[in-house]
Amino acid sequence: MVNPIPQLQRFLYSHYLLGGLRQSMGVLLPVIILGGVFKLYYVGVIAAMGAMCVAIVDSPGGPRRYRSNEMLGGVALGTLTVAITGFASGSTWAIWLAIPLLCFSFSMLNVFGKRGSLMGFACLLLMSLTLRSSMESSDVWWHTFYSFIGGLSYFAFSSLFRRILWLREERRVLSMALFATAEYMAARANFYDANTDLDESYRELIRVQSSMSELHQAARDMVLRELPQGRGRGDGQRVRLLSLYTSMVKLLDILIATHTDYTTLRRKLASSDFMEFARDALKYLSVEIGRTALNLSRYRQGDERISVKAEVRAMEYELDRYKSKGFAQEEPEVYALLVQIVRRLRIARQIVEHMADDSRSGTSNIPIEQYLDKSLSRFLSRKELRFGLLTSNLRLSSSSFRYAVRVTVASLFALALPAIAFTFYDAEAGMLNALTSHSHWIIMTIVVILKPGFALTRQRNTWRLMGTALGCSASFIIISLTKNPELYFAAMLIAHVLGNSLVQINYMLSGLFNTIFVLLSFQFVYAGNNFVIGERLLDTFIGCAIALICSYVLPQWEASSMDDFASEALEANKRFLSTGLNYAALHRQLNNDNLRANALLDDESAPQALNAEQRLQLEDDLNEADTQWQLARNQVHIAFNNFSSAFYRMMDEPANRQKNAALFNNLMIQNHVLASQIGAAIPLLATLNQVPAGIAQATDAVVALLDGQEAERVGAIETEGELAMLAYPLRQMIKAGRLIRQDMRGLSYSWGPPAPEHLKEETV
Repeated sequence: MVNPIPQLQRFLYSHYLLGGLRQSMGVLLPVIILGGVFKLYYVGVIAAMGAMCVAIVDSPGGPRRYRSNEMLGGVALGTLTVAITGFASGSTWAIWLAIPLLCFSFSMLNVFGKRGSLMGFACLLLMSLTLRSSMESSDVWWHTFYSFIGGLSYFAFSSLFRRILWLREERRVLSMALFATAEYMAARANFYDANTDLDESYRELIRVQSSMSELHQAARDMVLRELPQGRGRGDGQRVRLLSLYTSMVKLLDILIATHTDYTTLRRKLASSDFMEFARDALKYLSVEIGRTALNLSRYRQGDERISVKAEVRAMEYELDRYKSKGFAQEEPEVYALLVQIVRRLRIARQIVEHMADDSRSGTSNIPIEQYLDKSLSRFLSRKELRFGLLTSNLRLSSSSFRYAVRVTVASLFALALPAIAFTFYDAEAGMLNALTSHSHWIIMTIVVILKPGFALTRQRNTWRLMGTALGCSASFIIISLTKNPELYFAAMLIAHVLGNSLVQINYMLSGLFNTIFVLLSFQFVYAGNNFVIGERLLDTFIGCAIALICSYVLPQWEASSMDDFASEALEANKRFLSTGLNYAALHRQLNNDNLRANALLDDESAPQALNAEQRLQLEDDLNEADTQWQLARNQVHIAFNNFSSAFYRMMDEPANRQKNAALFNNLMIQNHVLASQIGAAIPLLATLNQVPAGIAQATDAVVALLDGQEAERVGAIETEGELAMLAYPLRQMIKAGRLIRQDMRGLSYSWGPPAPEHLKEETV
């Protein structure tokens, strides 16, 4: 078996490392210029702190077109934060008033989704760094000015960086989505291995699919927001990226629409050659997708190619052998399923080969016009930024409001404990010195650890402690070995690049390197003070303890919102089915019109075909129906990702806070089965000229079950010829619909409207 791409190689060519390099160079640029050239390390580090606030907003993977406004917003909010914190640092009561107010205000930005939460986190981090020591009014103005210049310098550097390395980030974001697709294919291959546990394989598949959905959405936003215009620079490469993206989506559709009764397959075929060939074919295809992703990210043309022609032909031979032995007559539905698997693998092979060709560098010969369809913009994720969304969440039922309250309470603890402890043991130092010299690190730890979800807070608590302990140890060794500021700066550069690059991959290692960066930066700003790393480690332990305790303040347990996530998943599947049936009906109508038009050539008594205007309208309706079905499919992926992520977060919470875990687990599985079978059945329904009675009765039964109604008993479903391929997915859809209806009744769920809009905006 060919080995997949190593993780280290994937990381080196990922947008995570590229983004981390861009952020680190932009943040440390003021230190390089002001410190390295003019020896103004103090000014350079303050400017770097302002740049760091903007760098956090400029996170890797986001759409490029809207980052300029976000970074400028980070400059404005960061400058305001520095000014407020700086003036408050000179007064004990001002600190007690300003810090909790800032913590609450910036935490409420979480209502605007990921981008808002990043901006809020950046400002809170800048607030804690500015609180390091008390400042006079004149010093505050200079400190604010240096921070403002640092933010602007990062904005200019980031814009220039992207202009020089244009399309490189888009290629790497798309390559990460391709790597995730390869992992998903490898996970599906395990189902054909009789030696693997089905339940464990399914849990792994859901985990991989959840992470893949996020990377696919990032690639979708990145690629579709940079559509070729037909006259701009690099349109050929943009078309190639868009072609790769659409091929990846087609491949994913092929994979997801192949949900199979693997229990029956294993019982009927066990360790047959057919199962082994199917497993190997998917494994090889996943490796080829990985190679395509790697070649895409590093601008190289792959010389080696992996072909699965032999495996597909071997499976075709096995099908002929089964047919000759009468298996098609004995088990028509299972045989039809095997035929479908072979067909889809054949199509998947063609798509993968096409993607491998598209990943090669050079001028594209793909016509641009086919990608200028405005309907593509409807697949983008959008986050409406309106002030009303903020004010409407100022209520106890809002999860964002509860999170803001938790952060505010934690900040009050962070101010109170050092003030009491250090004033008691060192009265001469005074409360103001205790607030500024220790509370800032505790607050910074709280800001980093305390998240809206309890499970994520507890997980980050452990990682943060381990990362900080290792970072403090490494910093102590560096400071003990040398006092050379140039070596400090080199260590800061390496630490900052790795800390930013690993934040979305390995949080513990990211915490380690970020701790080194911050501790060494303070050596420049406060070189005259006795800097004790042990105190920072103690402050980290205190901050972790406060964050863990305050995570129980007005907690928003996942169990309280699981019903809404289940409802969203069901509503998404209902829309997926309804739009699919509409698409199939229009497609069938167009096919029948073609038949009538052809019949008119030989038989004047045949029904009249549509005229040119009517046919054009029908084709437009069909294109719109196809787009609506694809949009519905995308919403199914998002809803299922939200549902599964919430379920696993609930399982990480205390056992006494979990609710109906078995029912939600079954609902998650059945919704996945339902979506897969809908994706498999609709294209087959679209090819029929006329829907047989049994198949029509089955589709009506599924619609009724998803509407919460009792479905009539379905008679025999036609299985002659190609219709046998429809029998299995329709029966699975009916079974899944009955189980979903039963489980929803078990949850005492009222079949009503979808969840409120504000909840969807926070989770999707």
